[in-house]
Amino acid sequence: MLEEIVEKTQERLIESKKSKSLDQLKEEVQKLEITQDFPFKKALSEDEISIIAEVKRASPSKGLIAEDFDYLAIAKEYEEAGASAISVLTEPYFFKGSNDYLKEISQCVSIPTLRKDFVIDEYMIWEAKALGASAVLLIVSILSIVELKKFLDLAHDLGLSAIVETHDGDEIRTALNVGAEIIGVNNRDLTDFTVNIENSISLRRCVSGDVIFISESGIKTPEDVRKLKENDVDAVLIGETLMKSDDKKSMILELKNG
Repeated sequence: MLEEIVEKTQERLIESKKSKSLDQLKEEVQKLEITQDFPFKKALSEDEISIIAEVKRASPSKGLIAEDFDYLAIAKEYEEAGASAISVLTEPYFFKGSNDYLKEISQCVSIPTLRKDFVIDEYMIWEAKALGASAVLLIVSILSIVELKKFLDLAHDLGLSAIVETHDGDEIRTALNVGAEIIGVNNRDLTDFTVNIENSISLRRCVSGDVIFISESGIKTPEDVRKLKENDVDAVLIGETLMKSDDKKSMILELKNG
């Protein structure tokens, strides 16, 4: 499945470059104010465990998650409930995401946004900046070490934070070796889609306290959040649980206070 997603991303990238070249995109971004404040990293640096709430319409494993998808209302609800940041899916084929969702959400909330996509080219990092994101996702398993380092440095140069997503100890070592300041551990096995939050707990010891550690996928209950907090996890990224909730604000408050 991951190979299919990357293949589709390559096709999408070709079309994007046809409509707007990298040089044109760079010119657009260079007109923006670029600071080194890194609001996404700052938002996850609080003493309490932070919640990155995800705006997610569908997934390969679950299919369509939200038929009624008022993404702006959802984002505002997340912000009002005290989410530290918002993750926005922009991958259109498997997750039914859109660049427009990210652009509009970034304009209507004051908390930082993450572009959740399968970054395979520097174009997508420049694009994330143009769309208003404060952070991007870099997945170790789909990038070479050279690409990972190049993309991480570019993100930082553009004032973007980067979650470097890992699945095991070897990938964490790779992420740390290229200078990752934010490590995400995906609890979902991308080969069979099984989920186990113990993956984050067992890997937490691989990352020092000065690097932000995020647990991703499979976090469903206040007890899950409490357990991760007790094991020094700094932040959790939660999508499906929130998207399926009829009262997202109450769900975030429940998770935060669990």
